[in-house]
Amino acid sequence: MSGLRFCFLTTFYPPHNFGGDGIGIQRLARGLVRSGHQVTVVHDVDAYHALARGAAPAAEPEPPGIEVVPLRSGFGMVSPLLTQQFGRPVANGRRIAQILARGRFDVINFHNVSLIGGPGLFKYGAGIKLYMAHEHWLVCPTHVLWRHARELCTGKQCLRCQLVYRRPPQWWRATGLLERELVHVDSFIAMSEFSRDKHREFGFPRDMEVLPYFLPDTAEDRAGSGAPSQERPYFLFVGRLERIKGLQDVIPTFAGPGETDLLIAGEGEFGAELRRQAGSSPRVRFLGRLAGPELARLYRHAVALIVPSLCYETFGIILLEAFRQSTPVIARRLGPLPEITLTARGGEVFSTREELVASMARLAGDPAYRDRLGQAGRQAFQERWCEEVVVPKYLEIVRQAAERKREETILERLTPRQGP
Repeated sequence: MSGLRFCFLTTFYPPHNFGGDGIGIQRLARGLVRSGHQVTVVHDVDAYHALARGAAPAAEPEPPGIEVVPLRSGFGMVSPLLTQQFGRPVANGRRIAQILARGRFDVINFHNVSLIGGPGLFKYGAGIKLYMAHEHWLVCPTHVLWRHARELCTGKQCLRCQLVYRRPPQWWRATGLLERELVHVDSFIAMSEFSRDKHREFGFPRDMEVLPYFLPDTAEDRAGSGAPSQERPYFLFVGRLERIKGLQDVIPTFAGPGETDLLIAGEGEFGAELRRQAGSSPRVRFLGRLAGPELARLYRHAVALIVPSLCYETFGIILLEAFRQSTPVIARRLGPLPEITLTARGGEVFSTREELVASMARLAGDPAYRDRLGQAGRQAFQERWCEEVVVPKYLEIVRQAAERKREETILERLTPRQGP
C-alpha cells in the first residue's frame, strides 16, 4: 500500500448530517482518496435520528477507497444521550475500539465527536491523532457561542445557557475530563484564524493549526453556465433558515418597490417566520433546498451573495461557493466572514442596515465594479481554497505530527514534503 489509512470519527456524515460540517468532512475524505489514500468514516446514526425530523435522504455512492461505517447501538436516542452526559462512548465504545484495532489506521481524525464519543473517545486507537474544530464544541456546550439563544457569548454562563437551549447540562465539563483527554491528540485544527483566536479566548489550552475548508474541482461543482433563473437582477442568500443566520435583518430592505430581488435557497425551523415577515412581497422568493448545477447557476448570476450571520461561525463555506462562480459577497463584519472576504478582496462587509443597503446599491449600480470583485474572489479561491491547495496542507500537518512522534512508516508513505 502506497498511501495512508485514515479513520474519521464524527457524529454526522452525509446523508445523516445537518449543515456544512458533514459535507466538509466528506469532501476531505474524497480529496484524500484522490490523493492516493484510503479513508474509513465512522458516524453515529442514532445521534442523527435523535435530532432529525423524518428519514434521511438517500446516500450518494462513495468512490472506491472510502468505507462508511454507520453506528446503530440498538438503544436509539439513549446512546447519544449517554455520550452527551458522560463524555465518553458508553454504548458504542467496544464497537469503536474493535473498528480501530482491526483497521490499524495510520491517522485517526476526530471531527464533531460530541455525540459519538465525547472527549473520552480521544484515547481510543493508535497512530497520529488529529482533531478538527468544525464548531466551538471544545469551549461551548451548545457548540455555537450564541449565549441564551439570543446574543453573542462574551463570557461563560454555561449552565443557564444549556437550560435555555433545553439541553441536559454536561456535568463532565466541570470534572476536568476534557483537559485530561487532550493529551491523546497530536494536533488540533481550527478552520479560520478567528476560530483559533476564539478558542484561545475561551480558555482552550492547546495550540491550533489553521486549515480552511475547500471545494473540490469536479464537473458538477464547476457548473454555473446557462441562463439566469430570472430577468430581474437579484441578491442571493444560501443556508439554513435559522434565527442565527440573520436573514431577518435582510428581508426588510426588500420591502416596497425596487430594482433588485432577494432569492433564498434553504430550509429550516425559522422558515415560517421569515415567510411571514416577507409577506406577499414579489421581490422576495423562497426556493427551498437546492444543490448541484441549479444552485451553481444561482450563484453565477447573482449580483452578490449576502451573508448576514449573527453568530460566530468557524468558517463560511458559502463564500467559497460564491467566489468559485466569480460572484462577490456582502458579509456581516463578524467572526471569520471579514477575514475571508477581505483576504480575497472579493466583496464588502457591513455592520448596520445602512451599510448593507449602501453595499447593495454599489454592486447593483456598477456592474464593472461587481465583476472586478467577483474576479478577485475567483482568483483567491484558486490560490487558497481549492482542493489542490488545501489537501496538501492537511497532509503536511500529518507529516509534522509524524515527525514529532518519529513515525517512520507514515513518513515513508507520504508524498514528498508539501509547501516550502
